[in-house]
Amino acid sequence: MEKPYAFTVHCVKRARHHRWKWAQVTFWSTEEQLCQLWMRTLRELLQRLTSRPKHLLVFINPFGGKGHGKRIYERKVAPLFTLASITTDIIITEHPNQARETLYEMDMDAYDGIVCVGGDGMFSEVLHGLIGRTQKSAGVDQNHPRAALVPSPLRIGIIPAGSTDCVCYSTVGTVDAETSALHIIVGDSLAMDVSSVHHGSTLLRYSVSLLGYGFYGDLIKDSEKKRWMGLVRYDFSGVKTFLSHHYYEGTVSFLPAQHTVGSPRDRKACHAGCFVCRQSKQQLEEEQKKALYGLENAEEVEEWQVVCGKFLAINATNMSCACPRSPRGLSPAAHLGDGSSDLILIRKCSRFNFLRFLVRHTNQCDQFDFTFVEVYRVKRFQFTSKALEDGAHGLGGPGKQRFGPLCSDSPSCCCAAARGAWNCDGELLHTPALEVRVHCQLVRLFARGIEENPKQESPS
Repeated sequence: MEKPYAFTVHCVKRARHHRWKWAQVTFWSTEEQLCQLWMRTLRELLQRLTSRPKHLLVFINPFGGKGHGKRIYERKVAPLFTLASITTDIIITEHPNQARETLYEMDMDAYDGIVCVGGDGMFSEVLHGLIGRTQKSAGVDQNHPRAALVPSPLRIGIIPAGSTDCVCYSTVGTVDAETSALHIIVGDSLAMDVSSVHHGSTLLRYSVSLLGYGFYGDLIKDSEKKRWMGLVRYDFSGVKTFLSHHYYEGTVSFLPAQHTVGSPRDRKACHAGCFVCRQSKQQLEEEQKKALYGLENAEEVEEWQVVCGKFLAINATNMSCACPRSPRGLSPAAHLGDGSSDLILIRKCSRFNFLRFLVRHTNQCDQFDFTFVEVYRVKRFQFTSKALEDGAHGLGGPGKQRFGPLCSDSPSCCCAAARGAWNCDGELLHTPALEVRVHCQLVRLFARGIEENPKQESPS
């Protein structure tokens, strides 16, 4: 029998736990012309897919997590990019903030996106560099707390190679490098909220996952002193921080996100093609139009809510903050692109009750179903420590922006320790007063969100 003609199509096969696998299907034909026609037609169809990247800038952190970033990229990602005819320029970072500094200086016109190989810290570097460069090019002052930030046209791809990889897990549903690479190749796009964190007229940082004061701030503060312990330092510092049981006194003022169509306790998780994100963005845009043509300072007349007290933790999450250890995250119903943040206040309580609250992050129970826990969906909030208020400084009330100087490292703002610090996506912020504002869908990722009930072993 005459040898038939054949061509191979590379595709995606869905597997369990939101994983994607590279697969290939070979088609055979006894007619060469028919085989060539199919190949030509498929290539033409692929060329029309403008969402797929062709040239990427790749940053690799060789030190993050267990130090396997470079090996993960070379073994699991680079071969797939070659198959998809994606060309890359690779930069292996040698020091902190190198990616951020590079993005400020490089000409990005030649690239279709940026890929970061590493953990949440690496992603944060790329995020800050991309947002900062975009605002600089647009002439936007990032230090102004009410600046309307300009979205970047470039997407960010995440190849997980860190210790927790919270951002990747919360947006894809797994921390599998092959899955993330295939999302990039397919050209997926997912818009995501970003919160700006200001102290007075100074931008401190941007946040996409966790902004935590009290427990999570103390944890990261203590772990920074124990880097010699490796990844186990997070477990050690977590136990130590829990046993110390420090509380912090202060005032939280916030603007409720009235434009959102969901709530933190409605159990409606954010999924691919999320209805809540889509509807909330539309309502927020309508709200902003009314403000533009109505009151110039509409937020000044909106109803601020004020909560004072002693807190074990103050958390603000733009996403579920899920990870393999906590599959549902700190706020299971938080949405990636609804223009809001879930503000979680944990008031002073016993160690036993606080432990019950922490345990619920790992099971299916409602972690907000405690009398000492309050959760609000907000679009903006402010915090002032009690020590700063006593010193006649601070924000001057809801809607104002008068910040005093940083307070001293006295133990007056907690039970028996120095003043608290903020954990901003794994980075420390030492400030007793700050203002946080959510910017709706400011950045886009090479992702599609967590697929709801994906079909097992089905080609895509």
